[in-house]
Amino acid sequence: MPSLKDLKNRIGSVKNTRKITKAMQMVAAAKLRRAQDAAEASRPYTERFNAVLGSLAASVGGSDSAPLLLRGTGKDQTHLLVVMTSERGLCGGFNANIAKLAKQRAAELVAAGKTVKILTVGKKGRDAIRRDFGQYFVAHVDLSEVKRIGYTNAQDIAKDVLGRFDGGEFDVATIFYAKFVNVVTQIPTAQQIIPASFEATEDAGASTLYEYEPSEEAILADLLPRGVATQIFAALLENGASEQGARMSAMDNATRNAGDMIDKLTIEYNRSRQAVITNELIEIISGAEAL
Repeated sequence: MPSLKDLKNRIGSVKNTRKITKAMQMVAAAKLRRAQDAAEASRPYTERFNAVLGSLAASVGGSDSAPLLLRGTGKDQTHLLVVMTSERGLCGGFNANIAKLAKQRAAELVAAGKTVKILTVGKKGRDAIRRDFGQYFVAHVDLSEVKRIGYTNAQDIAKDVLGRFDGGEFDVATIFYAKFVNVVTQIPTAQQIIPASFEATEDAGASTLYEYEPSEEAILADLLPRGVATQIFAALLENGASEQGARMSAMDNATRNAGDMIDKLTIEYNRSRQAVITNELIEIISGAEAL
């Protein structure tokens, strides 16, 4: 049974931990608002941009004149997985869920006889995947020194990915990130970016109403690389909001758990202290009776 001094030290230690988790919760709440606004503000532009590209892609079809980023290499052998996670931990299952989805996809591709290459963004994802799939790593992007994610960061990642595609290093590229829904819900998402894949929209046939100058192929050749950077940027913003939401929720739970532990330790401390006092009284009474 721990002594009164040990219990008192444990209570003090847990109280200090609760102060830290509470402070981290408040910091995450402050950062979440800005990150959430940025992620939500990017969605209309990204959705409309993809709708325009999808309309152009539908008019071009799978012709030989279509840009390589749209029609692909014609093969499905080598896959590049771009796993985007955070640089810091203490955010619940945010990083683990993204890494789990990426590892599942990698395992499926390896089992199917495909060649897998992994590019990680954020050291937490790299650390989570390294044990099982470290031999497939080809590059890592470190954003630990970046205070605020900007479009330039997405462009740098896109240039790396596009350069590898132009060099014939892979056939299909997929990004993994967490889509922000709310503070307690972040959905791990896999999105193919090369060859370009677009969801069907109601105005998918609207391209027949327009005449493009230059041609659709020329416009797509210019816009598709920007589309890759735009999707990566949107994913980074979604990740930023998801990370802060997950950290806020995790630190709130940690603060509550610390409070519960303090209550239990306090009860145990009071009981032990009462037992010591009772024993001392018994000894005094027994000594008095012996006299």
